[in-house]
Amino acid sequence: MNENTDVVVIGGGYAGVMAANRLTQRGDVSVTLINPRATFVERIRLHQLVGGTNDAVVDYREVLGEGVRLVVDSVTRIDAAGRGLELASGGSVGFDYLVYAVGSGSADPRVPGAAEFAYPIADLEEAERLRPVLDAASAAAPVTVVGAGPTGIETAAELAEAGRAVTLVCGGVLGPYLHARGRRSVAGRLARLGVVVVDGPDTKVTAVTREAVRLADGRELPSEVTIWTAGFGVPDLAVRSGLSTDALGRLLTDETLTSVDDERIVAAGDSAAPSGLPLRMSCQAAMPLGARAADTILSRIAGEQPSPLNQAFAGQCISLGRRAGIFQFAHKHDVAVWFHIAGRPGAKIKEFVCKVTVKHLTDEAHKPGSYGLHRVSGGTKRQELLQAKRDEAPATAEPAA
Repeated sequence: MNENTDVVVIGGGYAGVMAANRLTQRGDVSVTLINPRATFVERIRLHQLVGGTNDAVVDYREVLGEGVRLVVDSVTRIDAAGRGLELASGGSVGFDYLVYAVGSGSADPRVPGAAEFAYPIADLEEAERLRPVLDAASAAAPVTVVGAGPTGIETAAELAEAGRAVTLVCGGVLGPYLHARGRRSVAGRLARLGVVVVDGPDTKVTAVTREAVRLADGRELPSEVTIWTAGFGVPDLAVRSGLSTDALGRLLTDETLTSVDDERIVAAGDSAAPSGLPLRMSCQAAMPLGARAADTILSRIAGEQPSPLNQAFAGQCISLGRRAGIFQFAHKHDVAVWFHIAGRPGAKIKEFVCKVTVKHLTDEAHKPGSYGLHRVSGGTKRQELLQAKRDEAPATAEPAA
């Protein structure tokens, strides 16, 4: 009779849920998922929560396999040597293998006044805090969204469509990921919604006050509600636990997502930095990474060599209110191409993506091992980048004493 293996997954987002469900393929593996919330958050719908068109949560009973034990708590420290986790509640949990999938959140804005007067919306609690603030503000109150990545664009469009007076401060280029054609399409839709787009090299925010946003070019924009979407950070759990990380705090791993410090720890999602070349923070990357992390552990349990990362991207999907959107196609290595689908078809694709993302998790819960998008070939460019990094290493190394 095989000895039971305890696997703990930290984080119940897209990567963590996918990994936990997939790990239940083996009857001799006990899976525990530790998450600070009792519900799954559809992070790609948080702008809808802010706009009042969706609550952005799903019951874990819908997306989590019956064989996964859910512990609603937070991990405060990983004891890698002792194979244990310390919990915020004061308890502890042991593990044989660990999946580090703590995700990402709002980055420290480091802009005077931003922490005090701006509202981040990178997680559920932040979005829920903003909702009543918007409800209390008059319809004519100036709303400023800082940051013109997908979250900023989607939030600005959602609120403008609801009749809000919205200014989108880009701090540079509108939609940096987008191809020039896609960017023009997004700009046109935002203009039709009445969003004032402030872009260019001198549009970085230098200060936030209760009533305004100040820019590097000296302008001061009136703002009764300021929403901060510029940048993401990751929890410092790995750093606090003495594990090797990149500069942002993502867990450093090899190409099988195994920690460079401990083969019993693997990482997935936004908090992973495989070979120091992390993928774009997105659910598009998170779920395949969660599946790959689970497969790495299952391979090790079976005494087999884990397969390396082989990630492929399709593009970027952005909603522009409820009636329009854009799907920006890209090379498999995540660089945008000229082709995109916009308008109402773009909105339908975005909604389909949101629904099918949850469906992937649900399908994996009901039939562990059924998900296969992480096996789609797309790693050629990554291998070239890794080789270039290896070639550069001797030149940047310290000279021998």
